[in-house]
Amino acid sequence: MSRAMAAPRRSFARRAMAASSVVWRMDGVLLVAVVALSVIGTMLVWSSTRTWAPGSTGLVKKHILNLCIGGALASAAVTVNHRKLRAYAPLVYGVTLIGLFLVITPLGATVNGAHSWIMLGGGFAFQPSELAKLGLVLMLAMLLAQPASGTERPRGLDVVIGLVLAVFTMGLVMLQPDLGTTMVIGVITASAMVIAGVRKRWIIGLALVVIGGAVAVWFLDVLEPYQIARFTAFLNPASDPRGVGYNSTQSLIAIGSGSLFGKGLFDGGQTTGRFVPEQHTDFIFTVAGEEFGFLGSVTVVALLGVILLRGMRIARQCGDRFGTLTAGVIVCWLAFQSFVNVGMTIGIMPITGLPLPFVSYGGTATFANMIAIGLLQAIHIREQPF
Repeated sequence: MSRAMAAPRRSFARRAMAASSVVWRMDGVLLVAVVALSVIGTMLVWSSTRTWAPGSTGLVKKHILNLCIGGALASAAVTVNHRKLRAYAPLVYGVTLIGLFLVITPLGATVNGAHSWIMLGGGFAFQPSELAKLGLVLMLAMLLAQPASGTERPRGLDVVIGLVLAVFTMGLVMLQPDLGTTMVIGVITASAMVIAGVRKRWIIGLALVVIGGAVAVWFLDVLEPYQIARFTAFLNPASDPRGVGYNSTQSLIAIGSGSLFGKGLFDGGQTTGRFVPEQHTDFIFTVAGEEFGFLGSVTVVALLGVILLRGMRIARQCGDRFGTLTAGVIVCWLAFQSFVNVGMTIGIMPITGLPLPFVSYGGTATFANMIAIGLLQAIHIREQPF
């Protein structure tokens, strides 16, 4: 065999070995938990849409396609060296900002009261605010990873820049208006500051700004009537069970009727009758409660907990400040969104329209969550010895 023919074969073999090494060095527990939740979510989406979706399997097929695309994006994220990604954080953040600006142009579309979407045709839509979460995570991690000279705390100027960018992002999202995503962005910002170890006065100042902003939003009539109604229903859902309290009331009925073992997949009366609105997206946990019962619901929560614990482990073991910040903030983002979603279905949180990560039907949200998992795996891989 000539040297010219042998060289490409050796190069291919080296690439194959490198790819195999990446796969074997991934966090297997994290991967299994994400796959298990995705499978459960697919079954729940199928059950909650089969009686009304086009062709009975139209939405579940689209959901599977979204998961496949999300898996491909996660695989691409796994190959990224997070240390080099730091240099591209401003570019990623800038691209997500362009998406937020496009939403408020004639290209944007309104779905369920929020002008948060760009319609792509063929029944597909794109929600830039979901990817804005990722962009802000990377940007804040880049800014706060560089400590001030002689200290382990970030520089005051970087903290100010990070807060300004976060407020700017939240402002664009509130113009849609999307209160749920705004809350997530607020948590992303606060968690980045805490993990980075900024001085307490910054944390106290941020808390005061958040409180003041919430009061201003409430009294200046920034919220839409349907958003105010959601908070009213949270405070007293029994006051109007057929009006503003309808979602909360039906959600509790569905989950409570599942008892310990559930009614069985496809056998939930509340689910089949579509008594719970948006049961394939924001309220998909009610389908798990009714059809899989308490044990099935606990399984979903436990799998989410496994993802969060493995993410915390990756953040704690990372020796790079940028990687630690990125992983830690991703965990806080997913934890808050999971808590709010499950909480609003069982009546301990107001309804905010946040999907359940890795379970709810969705396109852009699925992509963002999967990329986040890919970044966690990338950080884990590069912190492991060969």
